[in-house]
Amino acid sequence: MRATIISTINKNLNNAISLIDTIDQKVYIDNSIGPYYSSIGSHLRHALDFFDCIISGLQNNDIDLTARKRDEIISINPGAAREHIYEIQRQLSAFVDVNTDYLLNVTDNLGDGKVTVMYTLESILAQANTHATHHYAIISYIMCALDVNVVIPGFGYNPSTPIPKREGI
Repeated sequence: MRATIISTINKNLNNAISLIDTIDQKVYIDNSIGPYYSSIGSHLRHALDFFDCIISGLQNNDIDLTARKRDEIISINPGAAREHIYEIQRQLSAFVDVNTDYLLNVTDNLGDGKVTVMYTLESILAQANTHATHHYAIISYIMCALDVNVVIPGFGYNPSTPIPKREGI
């Protein structure tokens, strides 16, 4: 099961690499689209932060999703983002053999302050993948508003979305 989840995450992260390789830096950092005025790079950085929190906290069984690195270089430098994705993929591949036959402490702020809940490694990885897909959807809206046409099949769509409705960006 874990190998399947990590393989799926890697495919999803490869979509981000395809996007990075297709657009120029000006599009990557453009934050002119309302209502949030965030860039493609800032959404990718945010999605990658989630994976960083998992990787950083796994060994000590203390995954804190509020302790994000928020490395702005990833937000403005597509090459740095690409290299960071490769590093995340490398580290996630090592998780296939990690023994986590125990529950993990995962802390997040759900709106009323921090709360710690229990996850399995598989469940937090699945959530991170869905979180990335959600931000890919936002990126798709930004690309549309910028009138930038890139086709990455399924990009930003939940896999449960019926195939005839998935067009990519």
